[in-house]
Amino acid sequence: MDDYPLIENHGLIGDLQTAALVTTEGVVDWFCSPRFDSPSVFGALLDKEKGGHCTVRPLHPTHATKQLYLPDTAVLVTRFMTEAGAGEVLDFMPVTGTTVTAGHRLVRMVRCVRGSMSFAVEIAPRFNYGRTAHQLHLTEHGAVFAADDGTALTVHPIREPEDERLMDVLTDRDADLHLSLTLRAGQQRGLILEMGGEGPPAEVRLDAHQRLFDETVAFWRSWLTQSRYTGRWREVVERSAITLKLMTFAPSGAVVAAPTAALPEQLGGERNWDYRFTWIRDASFSVYALLGLGFTAEARAFILWLSNRVKERAGSGGNTGPLNIMYKVDGSSDLDEQILDHWEGYAGSAPVRIGNGAATQLQLDIYGEALDSIYFAHRHGFQVGHGGWTSMREDLDWLADHWDQAEEGIWETRGGRQDFTYGRVMSWVAFDRALRLAESNGWPSASERWRAERDAVYEQVMAKGWSEKRQAFVQHYGGEVLDSSLLRMATVGFLTPEDPMWASSLDAMEQELVSDSLVYRYDPGASPDGLRGSEGTFSLCTFMYVDALARAGRLNRARLVFEKMLGYANHLGLYSEEIDPTGRQLGNFPQAFTHLALIDAALTLNAALDRQ
Repeated sequence: MDDYPLIENHGLIGDLQTAALVTTEGVVDWFCSPRFDSPSVFGALLDKEKGGHCTVRPLHPTHATKQLYLPDTAVLVTRFMTEAGAGEVLDFMPVTGTTVTAGHRLVRMVRCVRGSMSFAVEIAPRFNYGRTAHQLHLTEHGAVFAADDGTALTVHPIREPEDERLMDVLTDRDADLHLSLTLRAGQQRGLILEMGGEGPPAEVRLDAHQRLFDETVAFWRSWLTQSRYTGRWREVVERSAITLKLMTFAPSGAVVAAPTAALPEQLGGERNWDYRFTWIRDASFSVYALLGLGFTAEARAFILWLSNRVKERAGSGGNTGPLNIMYKVDGSSDLDEQILDHWEGYAGSAPVRIGNGAATQLQLDIYGEALDSIYFAHRHGFQVGHGGWTSMREDLDWLADHWDQAEEGIWETRGGRQDFTYGRVMSWVAFDRALRLAESNGWPSASERWRAERDAVYEQVMAKGWSEKRQAFVQHYGGEVLDSSLLRMATVGFLTPEDPMWASSLDAMEQELVSDSLVYRYDPGASPDGLRGSEGTFSLCTFMYVDALARAGRLNRARLVFEKMLGYANHLGLYSEEIDPTGRQLGNFPQAFTHLALIDAALTLNAALDRQ
């Protein structure tokens, strides 16, 4: 573990088509290009020796570090302090826009702000997850790392032509680049690492760098002014909004679940999944958060992406359904799961998986989440066209034929299908929202059948999903295991927050799934999911718990849990998927679902406190 930074000791930068992680020690240890789901260029996060990295660090053996974002931006500042001097690295990626491009730039500017400081710079790419060799070509004006597969990483130095040459340059047998430089207060030098660029390396003058910097800062600050949120926890909520924007593939509007792959849910365990894709479920939740904050363009872009997925296979699907549970950011669905045997995994957590074998699972809840988000967007002025409604009708017809069957469920279990209560609840939501859309707009529909199926789902859940013994709704029919996904039952309107059955379910979950303020998904020991090992508490579920408490009127408890949960964020306000018993973050980082749930919980709790 000592060879790897803590998962939470990272910041995120990005250009709205891909992203990079930067450690508190100035190491870029994760960067894929040209897209989130492309092969890695720097991957030391998953194999310190073979993964590749770009490091800027002080040569002084003892130094303190601090890391922050420039306010209201995605520009990351990593500061180093010694007795002799203080320096900082400013990292950002110029925003690419909505046109797909192969060119992506990572800007690293090194400054000395007090005294003097010597820095070591190492650039060691490992293309295609470390599977493709490269050669290094040095020129008077920079360097090119040329991979055998035709891709290249170009290094452009940032300096004035007449500047004193401060960098000493060395290469090694691995075709990596080692630089050292000493700066005095006020001096600065930098690098632009460019993937997919055209032309040879070229020196970038300081005013050109300043324009890139100013344009990037202006973009983020201008974008954030769209936020209508003025409630409590504004800084936390807006940082989550920026983080979600960083995980959005601008050309399509799709939101990835996380920009990373194979970070473990248990150190040394096998629960290591690739999250660089767009889940129907996760991204549907983004509509509530985005519209709740006022980001209508992003919500509209995702609704369009979702509508295209609905249209693609409407009326088809067989037993797996017309919708896949996840897609690549461009809407394609070839997510074959592979194992990178040559990488050891984060802190030895193997296997390292890329792709995701759960993509073809049957998860019935996604139809409810998709229809609920479309209905919510429709209420906020997003019009559903004839083609979209026709496709939705065909999907609802499929669901009417197939909702009453076992499935893999929201948590993508690999231990066999079950009759999951949450999947049934969200099937009820799908029928209910479709009926509302049809009735409010006078659209043609199979309303009689949908209403019959909706009512049948409701009756079945109340009969088979409720446990008299536990006095709670349970994970799946015939079992006694609790599941925190059911915290959403009142949120989606299946039950009212005042219903005694809901109150007792909430009490039961608090006793079994809540540890102080943190919430587990379920107990894998009591409900085997087909995988070895355990996992931490799910940060998503903790924020869902806050939302449920607030809706139930338990405001003091909700606020305390929320404030405690804010204490588990990293130094930048970012969250991964899980938190282990020591308070460390686990799983892919940062996780969109967690930040979406944070926003939803903040909106619900803030409104409830205002009413109080």
